[in-house]
Amino acid sequence: MPRLLLLLPAAGYANQDFVAAAARLNIELVACADYCHRLAPGWGLPPLMSVPFDRPESALPQVLRALTQPVDGVLAADDHGLALAAQLRMALKLPGNSPEAVATLTDKLRFRRLQQAISLPHPMFVSILGDDANAAASLGFPLVVKARRLNASRGVIRADDEAQLARALKRARLIQARIQRDAGELGLLVEQFIPGFEVALDGVLVNGDLQGLALFDKPDPLDGPFFEETIFVTPSRLPAATQHELADAVTRACVAAGLTEGMIHAEARVNDAGVWLLEIAPRGIGGLCGRVLDATLGMTSAEIVLRHAVGLPLPAQAQAVAAGVMMVPISFSGILQGVDGIDAARSVPHITGIEITARAGQLVAPPPEGAGYLGFIFSRAATPQEAEHALRTAHAALAVRIQPLVEP
Repeated sequence: MPRLLLLLPAAGYANQDFVAAAARLNIELVACADYCHRLAPGWGLPPLMSVPFDRPESALPQVLRALTQPVDGVLAADDHGLALAAQLRMALKLPGNSPEAVATLTDKLRFRRLQQAISLPHPMFVSILGDDANAAASLGFPLVVKARRLNASRGVIRADDEAQLARALKRARLIQARIQRDAGELGLLVEQFIPGFEVALDGVLVNGDLQGLALFDKPDPLDGPFFEETIFVTPSRLPAATQHELADAVTRACVAAGLTEGMIHAEARVNDAGVWLLEIAPRGIGGLCGRVLDATLGMTSAEIVLRHAVGLPLPAQAQAVAAGVMMVPISFSGILQGVDGIDAARSVPHITGIEITARAGQLVAPPPEGAGYLGFIFSRAATPQEAEHALRTAHAALAVRIQPLVEP
């Protein structure tokens, strides 16, 4: 039986999907938990150890000491454990992406420099370490301020003039400092805003070859000032030539970064000037969104990750159906009181599932501070238009009750 070490955040959306897929595939999982969550995770799988995922230099020897039996691979369930997983693979002499490749793709500034080096289309950008916004303003507005290593649109803010830029820099700096220990050394990335239609490509690399799994349209405009994602629908309605251009750009960037194995999730914008890669994450699609692949490929993103890790067959060509997922957005910060209308939403034609993951009494917040969602809505239909319409109809049936935070 293959044995994998899996780095699981205690509150990760997809933890149960990994555990369930491993059971189906007869794979033994050794769980490693992020130590910042002291309470016992609700996986039904006790963690072998708890270590700080965000401090690989101290976590690495702890994990190596705790491992008493060999493992066949090391994986991270989400962004938090990617750096540590890469260092563990190197220390254990296991196959997979190197720490340098992972670091290049998980740092927005390093990724922009990579694009620049290989002549891929990219916006003009600068790195801002202090309070001086003159270098950023010289790029010309509109601009986007970005925390360098955060995900889920945290610390990403559009600025249309100098006053907005000053506020965005201050806000993004505070967000980054609250979450990352080395925020003071990182600084912020500021780049020109790229207009256009946004898409996401999920694929899997095998010996450097990219196999596309799904290309998602994001039909809701993402023009700022913040960039909360909502709807993903596949197959894409982009022209075939544009889809090929995107896949080629992703392949070039992965090769240049030294990424050779595992799932990738690439974000891009498309406009009259062509395809502009926003970022590539060395992991599958986030949250519970990976379940949408079950409708088109017959298995979830978590199962694909595990199959690749142990050399099992990967999914064949996608079925001739459309599918979509909606990350239920958070309208404003506050205490969640409840979500009503779930039964009505589930009864909408083409809706295949609704998971409300936030709990009553939980503090919720949208980007740029927040990184979570209220839940996920899934659809399957004959066409992308029908799948999208079902998601919007189901969402309209929900009544979200949030108690606003009272300012002191």
